Amino acid sequence: GGRDLGASLADWPLWYADWMDGQLVEKGRQDMRQLALRLASLFPALFSLENYGRLQLVTSSKHRCVDSGAAFLQGLWEHYHPGLPPPDVADMECGPPRINDKLMRFFDHCEKFLTEVEKNATALYHVEAFKTGPEMQTILKKVAATLQVPVNNLNADLIQVAFFTCSFDLAIKGVKSPWCDVFDIDDAKVLEYLNDLKQYWKRGYGYTINSRSSCTLFQDIFQHLDKAIEQKQRSQPVSSPVVLQFGHAETLLPLLSLMGYFKDKEPLTAYNYKEQMHRKFRSGHIVPYASNLIFVLYHCKNATTPKEEFRVQMLLNEKVLPLAHSQETASLYEDLKNHYRDLLQSCHTSDECELPKVNNTSDEL
Repeated sequence: GGRDLGASLADWPLWYADWMDGQLVEKGRQDMRQLALRLASLFPALFSLENYGRLQLVTSSKHRCVDSGAAFLQGLWEHYHPGLPPPDVADMECGPPRINDKLMRFFDHCEKFLTEVEKNATALYHVEAFKTGPEMQTILKKVAATLQVPVNNLNADLIQVAFFTCSFDLAIKGVKSPWCDVFDIDDAKVLEYLNDLKQYWKRGYGYTINSRSSCTLFQDIFQHLDKAIEQKQRSQPVSSPVVLQFGHAETLLPLLSLMGYFKDKEPLTAYNYKEQMHRKFRSGHIVPYASNLIFVLYHCKNATTPKEEFRVQMLLNEKVLPLAHSQETASLYEDLKNHYRDLLQSCHTSDECELPKVNNTSDEL
């Protein structure tokens, strides 16, 4: 009953400390090492020992991205030298990851995004409205009854903290916290929607600038692919057969939105929770911990025309991501570039992220 739960909550240790904020936990390191091992097995030719020195690593300046890159390299080392302790990342022949926040934290460098979304109190209107809406009220009443506290002592933010406490223990330690017993499946769905709403309005389709700010990264990806193709056509070795970029969920969501993935017919709002039960935009499925998006370029030796020589396949979290426009599992590189030609030509983050200059010298009344 409620009393027992209250007692077990009181006894449950909260291990999460302030210093851990932004750090990569051991589970995260393990995730990265294992991802490296799986990718090396999936693409043995790309991750061959001779290519090891040609790996290109790019990362955001945040510790947990730098550490993710390092853990990934350690996983690769394990793949090549099972049982040998890996050297310091600085001593690996491909060198340590290069920091590039313009690419991996483009949202920090986009004035328009910072002003209109990040620092704009009204940008997340629907998130705030949903926090006080009927679905959340139901949860507040339920939890208040369970914990035997007045409902006025609770608010949506506290509920979210409890929910995250449950999910952190589950994801990081694999243990079910008594905080999980505070919620049932319906509560979890509502709290999932609350988080999706935030991601939608801040990183997804809510505002155009959210995804447009990722143009730099989008174009960078195609520059790498173009370069590899050009080298291949000249029968030169590909200088960077594998480019690994370590960023954030906030790096990946805008990019996937820019490319048209997980787009619902109707926007997610504070008022259409029921209608959005079967939405495509589920951030927990799109960008879970250690999420990854992979562009694989294939050279087809038996191609009859130059157009058919190069194909691309995309993997999201290691599963084939059918192309947004055709639902095909792979695309001729030409067709992919053609589909995204507007973005490749006219997506100029610098222009789009600039704010109109305010003219303060005018003296009109």
